[in-house]
Order: sequence, then C-alpha cells, then structure tokens
Amino acid sequence: MRSRPHPAPRSAEPPAPQDWRQEAACLGEDPELFFPLNERETDPQVARARAVCRRCHVLLACRAWALEQGEDAGIWGATTATQRRAIRRALCDAPVRRVGRP
Repeated sequence: MRSRPHPAPRSAEPPAPQDWRQEAACLGEDPELFFPLNERETDPQVARARAVCRRCHVLLACRAWALEQGEDAGIWGATTATQRRAIRRALCDAPVRRVGRP
C-alpha cells in the first residue's frame, strides 16, 4: 500500500505561527482515513473523516485551501473531491456582482 501525505499540507518553509495547519484536528490522525478508496457519501470511512473535520475549528480554512489549490483527492474541510469540484464549478459559473452599480 502506498503512503499518502498527511492531510494537513506541508510547505517547504516552516509555517507561520498562526498557520491554520498547526491547529488542524487531523494532525494526530491516520492520513489514510482522509483518502478513502471510495468517496461515496454513504462510505463509513468518509463519515469518520468528516467527523474529525467537523470538530476542527479550522475547517473553513482547510476547505478554502483545498479549493484554492485545486486539491482533487481526499477529504478536506469535510468535503469530498466531488463536492469541491462542484463548488469550483458553481463559483466559476456565478455571475460577478458589482457593488454600487445596477
């Protein structure tokens, strides 16, 4: 079985003191939990990974990072790759609203 990177992304430089990754609830978890072979909503492993995410106070920062980076594997911020693709499509398709203009 091949090893997967830990869900909290690592960078070449040491993270800033307030970096969200240092506060991630998944840091002490088995990385394999967040990379199920099957990402169906009904998969028990997906539910267990999401349970970790939902108790994490940096869930939104994690999800935003995964969306910005185009992360296409695993559970990030309680979302599957399929859900993140749908979010990115919705964001790309959304009309641009201009503040103060009709």
